[in-house]
Order: sequence, then C-alpha cells, then structure tokens
Amino acid sequence: MNDKLPVVSGKKLIKLFTALEYSIVRQRGSHIRLKKSTAAGTHSITISNHDEIAKGTLSDTLNKVSI
Repeated sequence: MNDKLPVVSGKKLIKLFTALEYSIVRQRGSHIRLKKSTAAGTHSITISNHDEIAKGTLSDTLNKVSI
C-alpha cells in the first residue's frame, strides 16, 4: 500500500467510528470497544485511546471496518 496514512489519535478515530454509527460498549484501560449492528450481524472493533495510533495498527483497523 503506497498511500500514506495520517497521524491520528485514538480520540479522532473513535469520533470517526461513532459518525459511522458505531457505539461505545465498554472501556478497559486505554482500550475502547465499539460495536455496530448490520444486516450481516454485529461488528466489533477495539481502539487504543492513545495520542498517536501506530500506522500499522491504523491500517489494520481501517481494513476491518464494516460500513
């Protein structure tokens, strides 16, 4: 993947997912669990609430998104 990913915080990423109709289910430490119900079922994703998300982690998270 040659596209450059931006530097984003966990807070911005959570804001993006809540805009995509994910809801916060729980938090344990710095990890926040989000869920979304779709026609195909329920999709869950965990976001680290850090100041800067590592580019590999961001890429993996975005690849797992269910819209």
